[in-house]
Amino acid sequence: MRHSLVFSPSPFFQNQVIYLNRVTLIWFQDVGIPEQWGFLHNQVTPFTLDTPDGETLHAWHILPLGLYQKHEQRLVEEPSGIAPDISKTLGFELLRDDPDAPLVIYLHGAASTLGSGWRPASYRAIYAASPRNIHTVAIDYRGFGASSGTPSEEGLLTDALTLVNWALKEARIPPSRVVIFGQSLGMVLVAPFADVELLTATYRVAGTLPLLDPLAHFPCLLALLNTFILSTWPSKDKLASFIRRVESLPDDGARYHINIIHAEDDYDIPWSHSEQVFWHAANAATPMGRSYEDLAKEKESNKQHLGAGGWVATKQGKRGLIGEEIVK
Repeated sequence: MRHSLVFSPSPFFQNQVIYLNRVTLIWFQDVGIPEQWGFLHNQVTPFTLDTPDGETLHAWHILPLGLYQKHEQRLVEEPSGIAPDISKTLGFELLRDDPDAPLVIYLHGAASTLGSGWRPASYRAIYAASPRNIHTVAIDYRGFGASSGTPSEEGLLTDALTLVNWALKEARIPPSRVVIFGQSLGMVLVAPFADVELLTATYRVAGTLPLLDPLAHFPCLLALLNTFILSTWPSKDKLASFIRRVESLPDDGARYHINIIHAEDDYDIPWSHSEQVFWHAANAATPMGRSYEDLAKEKESNKQHLGAGGWVATKQGKRGLIGEEIVK
């Protein structure tokens, strides 16, 4: 009996495998009506952002509960639905004019929309840290939800930068008050997996079925398959490049603070990917570089064990701090 390996290089097929943007996971709900997810009336303002390459992204601006309650009467009197100009809304005014208000830029994971699954609960958990002033803005990338276009590696990076530029230039929020929160796929935009090539060797469907594990035992075949991958997402390299860039800037005020968080029992992406990402990041923060073995010894010596909560390790660079947290 003859066996053959079939791999489709089709961009459409690969996009569906990586992004799952056609899987909406919402039924009879409208992302233009956030109240359907349990938010108070006009606590969330839906709006759109235009990207430099002509796509339109659907976004939510989520007000913290305490701030909403303080201005509830004025907020409920505002028009509902997608804001034609977010800068003319009360929520935007409250964000822009508060010199102490942090802004969390939320980049969600693969599949579905900004209103799916646990994402609304995540927004609530974020502002629960300070119900008085933590604002959150989330987007659906191109090809997701009500956003236009088709997802791609370059396109999603453009979408993330569009949102960051909106925060810095239109909302005029200084970088020191902006937190970029990436979840799963959203993390590689700023990285749960080290890169897609390593992911092909380690990914397990629902944590049990090793989809391409047989190929991992034949490096030549795995390397051949990886040549067909269009979206490689070299997360570890991009993060290392960012750190080297900040470390080399002449401006002494340039700083970074990076936390990599991964669940030990992640059913899809092994937490060993975060080990790789952390090593590349920490290595970039070390002028002469460090071997994986040397860094592992250093990390073990400063690792903070949290019992059933997992553990935390950090690496101090000249311009910032890199943290890795593996939770149980």
